[in-house]
Amino acid sequence: MFGLTALELARIQFGFTVSFHIVFPAITIGLASYLAVLEGLWLWKKNPVYRDLYHFWAKIFAVNFAMGVVSGLVMAYQFGTNWSYFSAFAGSVTGPLLAYEVLTAFFLEAGFLGVMLFGWNRVGPGLHFLSTIMVALGTLISATWILASNSWMQTPQGHEIVDGIVVPVDWLAVIFNPSFPYRLAHMTVAAFLATALFVGASAAWHLRRGHDNVRVRTMFSMAMGMLMFVAPLQIAVGDLHGLNTLEHQPAKVAAMEGHWRNGPPGEGVPLVLFGWPDMQAEETLYRVEIPRLGSLILTHSLDGTYPGLAEFAPEDRPNATIVFWSFRVMVGLGLLMLLLGAWAAWRRWRGRLYEGGAFLRFATWMGPAGVIAILAGWFTTEIGRQPWIVYGVMRTADAVSNHSAQVMGTTLAVFVVMYFAVFGIGLRYMLKLVAKGPQPGEHESPPQDPGQAQRPARPLSAGPDHVDPV
Repeated sequence: MFGLTALELARIQFGFTVSFHIVFPAITIGLASYLAVLEGLWLWKKNPVYRDLYHFWAKIFAVNFAMGVVSGLVMAYQFGTNWSYFSAFAGSVTGPLLAYEVLTAFFLEAGFLGVMLFGWNRVGPGLHFLSTIMVALGTLISATWILASNSWMQTPQGHEIVDGIVVPVDWLAVIFNPSFPYRLAHMTVAAFLATALFVGASAAWHLRRGHDNVRVRTMFSMAMGMLMFVAPLQIAVGDLHGLNTLEHQPAKVAAMEGHWRNGPPGEGVPLVLFGWPDMQAEETLYRVEIPRLGSLILTHSLDGTYPGLAEFAPEDRPNATIVFWSFRVMVGLGLLMLLLGAWAAWRRWRGRLYEGGAFLRFATWMGPAGVIAILAGWFTTEIGRQPWIVYGVMRTADAVSNHSAQVMGTTLAVFVVMYFAVFGIGLRYMLKLVAKGPQPGEHESPPQDPGQAQRPARPLSAGPDHVDPV
């Protein structure tokens, strides 16, 4: 298929399905915590605005949660179908970690999700608030276990290889591997950023259309306040994560920076702003750079150095062209988020937060920026790990199942068609809910009589049966 090998098609298929999936858990993490805050404010201040916002975003959360569960199921099957040699080799580590995620996070979410979505008029306010908190906690626990597994693949620790199989010998070292704290913090903050931008863009869209009311203003104010706090925090966390990556995966950092070789002693390493890393020429072409700034950022010294890609064997190098540009997409969007947060803080100080055509347009267009930045960051870290599936332990080429390129190409085509059809419909429905906007007195119907037919208690049932087109 297009001259691609079975290995390349398997990687594209996994990357495609993960790219769809990762969007939904990120928004789920942020929205669950946002709902907990909204319900806490409602119980504290008894302001109906917070209650109405809770019910509005709970519907969107339910649709997003359902799509996240469906897309996540595919990932588990792919480990067995397309990466069977990896599963046989490292399943004794990744299998239990994923099982712990189900036993803790998924069961916690499943146990309290029904109460959260359908129990507003059926249980007491204290129990309902507890249910919302437990669902939010479940999303964070889920991220913890998933990132523990992924971090172990990036910086494996606490294992031995016996008869060609990974055997865990220290579970604390496996879970709390060197990159785990940084990845967990980076991904969690990214989820909060993406959600703040999503909520803020929704409110800005309504303000631009003249739907200026206290509910829209409240969610816009909360989103911009969150953005002002977490955007600089993410930059700080990202810097620490980069230093950790330089220590454990220097080839990835060299690819991110488009750095091939060091100059004479004392010259330092420039920061390449733009360019085109050429894997064959072993050089970053057309580069625009700032002298010594790369040394200052990564070594905190003007004349410090770090390994260039040319110091690694060609077969051990990641694709610098992709990693270089995906990293710049992530950083560029992060700087735009910082700009939006600072602009919002300035306008709040001037008492003009809810007006201004250019500002509200910027806030609207930044709505998908958090999700795009997450995808760019994921491409950076996963493609930058290549050619290893478990860094320094197992190569990706040794992990793929024995499928032909024709089989992989056919299944990839089926995935593309089905994903765009199914999740395209789900996203369209979710955006229609957003476009409807929060309504005064918005809450679920009172309990039905025992003799009446009951609505099915599934996440998508929390959404309305019909949404008028906008």
